[in-house]
Amino acid sequence: MRPFILLAIASISFLFCTAQTKKEKGWISLFDGVSTNGWHSYGKSAAGKAWKVEDGTIHLDAAAKKSYQTDGGGDLVTDNEFENFDLKLEWKISKNGNSGIIFYVHEDSSYKESWNTGMEMQVLDNDGHPDGKIHKHRAGDLYDLIPCTTETVKPVGEWNQVEMISKKGKLELKLNGTSIVSTALWDDNWKKLIAESKFKNMPGFGTFSKGKFALQDHGNDVWFRNIMIKKL
Repeated sequence: MRPFILLAIASISFLFCTAQTKKEKGWISLFDGVSTNGWHSYGKSAAGKAWKVEDGTIHLDAAAKKSYQTDGGGDLVTDNEFENFDLKLEWKISKNGNSGIIFYVHEDSSYKESWNTGMEMQVLDNDGHPDGKIHKHRAGDLYDLIPCTTETVKPVGEWNQVEMISKKGKLELKLNGTSIVSTALWDDNWKKLIAESKFKNMPGFGTFSKGKFALQDHGNDVWFRNIMIKKL
């Protein structure tokens, strides 16, 4: 058999094995790199025009301000809901910027905002944004509930790697390869944490064990990429 035919067969075999390995691992892409398919602005049927796909990223173009958010923005929410999961993604924030990754969002007309139900892993320029001076509001914190045990966030303009693992009421948050938050969900201590937070008067907050993910529009440019999930 000729060498180039052997090479072609080897290449096909490699690609097949790689595809099988990825399939066996069970990872599903939530972002195809070229569109906002699978996402929409909270309470809307499609993604707002401020959410743009550029160079393999989802970018919130926050040039047009509207209150604390962006005209044509709003929190970008997955079409599907998830229960037990392992989520991985990368984010990059603008100078003085603020955003977040919100999860267990229950999208319903009863709740005006995604964060009325979903809890948030903070995305922030710690040095430039005022929230950087507030305990439990810094990058990586489980916003207003639990501070990260160690700060591993990278400087503005650099990509940060996130992993969120939630399984049977146990939550772990990782930032840049380091575990920074670990807690139980929905038990008495969880209820106590909420009762002592800014969410204490939101009856639906942190109560849903199945929900959507949201990328927060907080009126600042932010980028997300490589959004992958594994159902556990």
